[in-house]
Amino acid sequence: MANVVAWAGEELDRLKQDGLYNHIRTIESPQGAWLQVDGRRVLNFCSNNYLGLANHPRLAVAAQQAIEKYGIGPAAVRSIAGTMDLHVELDRRMAAFKGVEAAITFQSGFTANLGVIPALVGKDDAIFSDELNHASIIDGSRLSGATIIRYTHCDPAHLAQMLAEHRSQYRRALVITDGVFSMDGDIAPLPEIYAEARKGDAMLMVDDAHGEGVLGTGGRGIVDHYGLHGKVDVEVGTFSKAFGVVGGVAAGSSRIVEWLQQRGRPFLFSSAMTVPDVAACLAAVDLLEESTELVERLWYNAEFFKKEMKTLGFDIGHSVTPITPVMLGEAQLAQEFSKALYEAGVFGMAIAFPTVPRGKARIRVMISAAHSTDDLEQGLHSFAEVGRKLGVIS
Repeated sequence: MANVVAWAGEELDRLKQDGLYNHIRTIESPQGAWLQVDGRRVLNFCSNNYLGLANHPRLAVAAQQAIEKYGIGPAAVRSIAGTMDLHVELDRRMAAFKGVEAAITFQSGFTANLGVIPALVGKDDAIFSDELNHASIIDGSRLSGATIIRYTHCDPAHLAQMLAEHRSQYRRALVITDGVFSMDGDIAPLPEIYAEARKGDAMLMVDDAHGEGVLGTGGRGIVDHYGLHGKVDVEVGTFSKAFGVVGGVAAGSSRIVEWLQQRGRPFLFSSAMTVPDVAACLAAVDLLEESTELVERLWYNAEFFKKEMKTLGFDIGHSVTPITPVMLGEAQLAQEFSKALYEAGVFGMAIAFPTVPRGKARIRVMISAAHSTDDLEQGLHSFAEVGRKLGVIS
């Protein structure tokens, strides 16, 4: 009898030969500046824990207290019996934090995009999407059944050209862009994209997963950063990065949020966020509203690290955010560099195709407010050591 899944083994072997096989390491400690990984204590340059909140005591206490009061799981979807007063409070607080009329929470940032996009557009519509948008945007766009028209990365002029050529053929149009692009650390030119969307009679959606807690006043995100309140139709975000928890959110007009409550499929067909997660998210919002200290420390650390990496001679691309891509080119080199870093006590994973284009493999360094200057200097020393050993820098 033929082995109908033999192809999987062949494909896995091919990934290994091409240096594209992802060896997943196991974390044995709380998230923070340092981790216990596969039995070894290493400096953490991998996590999206921008503000160091993933192990913050106030979030832990909030989660524990919520469990004592409500239990753990909601045991239902939001639209039937899964909406607790904590969920309503988080929706309300995120709307206030974002400066919009209303917000709706989902189980993750990924499911937020899977829920929002198909609710806004369908088979008679068009999506104008930045060519480097996140996989969740791509998947949500495909699920919608709308025609997907890509425009050149962060190029409002090309967006304008695509809208001029195609907009009239469709009932509705939706322009979608990431706010901060997670692999390169660059920021969408949102004011110009907004202008072209309005000229083209299109809705505008921004995925601010890597902008929340990072950009804007106290980490309120890219819309606040550019002063575009009331102009972006939908902001999608996540609680899994700067907020240190898990979950997703869509924020905008009360009408749009009401529509998502009626037609957002993950909201309707998948159980709500768990009680401890919601409580921890609320505690994170409290911290961000109380002080800008963590956001300021994040940016100080990022600017220090990037400046020193440039001085060492590394190519760190064109990032203008704390995301620091260390460009290496070939996947095999990136894998070798990552392994050598780990041996030197630094956890920095290789990122290659299909996450980034072929020939643009890298180590993506994620700086955090949790890092001390000593941590960063130790990391810089290890990067310099490994970079010289592998001939990346002289």
